[in-house]
Amino acid sequence: MIETADLQNRSINTLRFLSADAVQKANSGHPGLPMGCAALAYTIWTRHLRFNPRNPAWHGRDRFILSGGHGSMLLYSLLYLTGYPLELDELKNFRQWDSRTPGHPEYALTPGVEVTTGPLGQGFANGVGMAIALEHLRAVFNQPGYEVIHHYIYAIVTDGDLMEGVASEAASLAGHLKLGRLIYLYDDNHISIDGSTDLAFTEDRLKRFEAYGWQVQSVADGNDVDAIDRAIQQAKADPRPSLIAVRTHIGYGLPTRQDTEKAHGEPPGDAELDGAKVRLGWPVEPRFLVMEDVLAFFRQYVERGAEWEASWQKQLAEYRQAFPDLATELERRLDGRFPAGWEQNLPEFPADSKGIATRVASGKVLNALAQHLPEMMGGSADLAPSNKTWIEGSATFQPGAFQGRNFHFGVREHGMGAIINGMSVHGGVIPYGGTFMVFSDYMRGALRLSAHSGYPGIWVFTHDSVGLGEDGPTHQPVEHLAALRAIPGLVIFRPADANEVTEAWKFAVQRQRGPTVLALSRQNVPTLDRQIFSPASGLLRGAYVLADLGDATPEIILMASGSEVSLIVNAGLKLAMEGVNVRLVSFPSWELFAQQDRDYRRAVLPPGIWRRMSVEAGIAMGWERWVGDRGKMISLEHFGASAPYQVLFEKYGFTVENIFNQARELLAG
Repeated sequence: MIETADLQNRSINTLRFLSADAVQKANSGHPGLPMGCAALAYTIWTRHLRFNPRNPAWHGRDRFILSGGHGSMLLYSLLYLTGYPLELDELKNFRQWDSRTPGHPEYALTPGVEVTTGPLGQGFANGVGMAIALEHLRAVFNQPGYEVIHHYIYAIVTDGDLMEGVASEAASLAGHLKLGRLIYLYDDNHISIDGSTDLAFTEDRLKRFEAYGWQVQSVADGNDVDAIDRAIQQAKADPRPSLIAVRTHIGYGLPTRQDTEKAHGEPPGDAELDGAKVRLGWPVEPRFLVMEDVLAFFRQYVERGAEWEASWQKQLAEYRQAFPDLATELERRLDGRFPAGWEQNLPEFPADSKGIATRVASGKVLNALAQHLPEMMGGSADLAPSNKTWIEGSATFQPGAFQGRNFHFGVREHGMGAIINGMSVHGGVIPYGGTFMVFSDYMRGALRLSAHSGYPGIWVFTHDSVGLGEDGPTHQPVEHLAALRAIPGLVIFRPADANEVTEAWKFAVQRQRGPTVLALSRQNVPTLDRQIFSPASGLLRGAYVLADLGDATPEIILMASGSEVSLIVNAGLKLAMEGVNVRLVSFPSWELFAQQDRDYRRAVLPPGIWRRMSVEAGIAMGWERWVGDRGKMISLEHFGASAPYQVLFEKYGFTVENIFNQARELLAG
């Protein structure tokens, strides 16, 4: 179908007014961005974006992110019009119960939504992660004359995105890396919720991005499709990531609210909405109007999408014929399948009373896995030597060396978190990121979104308690385990020893829906003798019986996670020598234990045994669920101090002697 000026104008207005009508019907939402950015989105989707509405997961597609997720109706309108499995009735059900058009776009809920956006800056940084995964796959698999990986990452970003620190962190790294297939259109409308951006945002944004190493362009008129198109073409020709600042007008067309904060986040009202339609030459009635030729124009992308995918599949077939081994590996990775024997040669750690730090064990397991899973890549927020996240024998991911698997995120925890999220949903890689557990606070926004959206990222949080010692309370996590456990969908492992670390990593790399945290010690912990104690695979049940000491029904249950498990083992042995029947429980993951059936949970923690004690070097909040009202909790309810960890554990009661004495008191009660 020929794209005439009249058809183009009506198509853009269709995007505007489908969005505004949905907001008005819901009596809730954000009409300003969709009305102001309709021409930007139109240009991307009709002139540049390669996608297949009937196969939203096609690996060869370009990715589009609406980082300003409050403008979600713009994206839903695009998805409906271009033929994704999203009906007009879903637009009419915007923001309502059980609809697939929630207030902000949600990954895995609405077909065609690439990432969950809304918390500003997250989508911006997710796109950087996608571009990293894209460039890695290009470097590993593309061959001269056979460029099978060639898509782009597009986004519409906002003033709010550019204000958020997470976006600044990600933009800085993207510029350093020269991620040239990253193209962002900046909705430069000069308005925030409080009013003019001049209230708090007056730096030269374009110079800032130039300093980051981005290509920067400006488009004076946000409704000039040809000018926007030319800018995108220039961006594609530049080896740097691109920011195109487009001067838009929030709530474009609204008679009294255009260019004001009133257009941002509330329904325009019937009179204002009707006035905009009159002003832009659009019929006032009916609401949700889609003219036949407009729908036919957008729906041609169903056929085009099928053709684009068929062309890509043909390229892939030719590539497969020329490079069969590479093609087999590429398809395996894109499909998320594991190679045969990937679990072979994983470390099995012998019993050792001195043991090793679980962070050190993690580094050994990571490297063993990386030998069999070349899709594993990641790094730390400037802490690789401490987090043990380095893949030995692999290069660093840098400009000109995108085949590298080791990542220097710099001191950018929040950016790292959101970038890992983008990498994890792009496909073809298994990403991980590391930092000290105390700094998980800096990336909580990304952690929360990964759990909500089911992104399969892996987080390596070392220095997991006051056991890190002399660095002191600023670096000693106390409340962090409880805070992480409060996030629904996040699975946290605090392994008791090196062999539990192996099992935790095996779980993490296989998890396809949802993120995993490995909370690891700085200090050495004994490696348990698994000839005496239960196999470490019990970790996969969340909690398991290490051993029953004695010859009768247990009188008391001692339970702990991480480095404190060895303490309850020794305290339990001491109690057993006095004739007490003791059950020892390793409790690495509350989340997985809660998912077990009732019979298993009761088998581990029989309801008839009320004498229970938990030991964990953090706040006790939440342990009462497993300990009960009559048990004891040895915990740390205050910040730590700067001293050798042995001194801290003694001063704070994390000793065999204190556990033994507390257990005796409980038994006497």
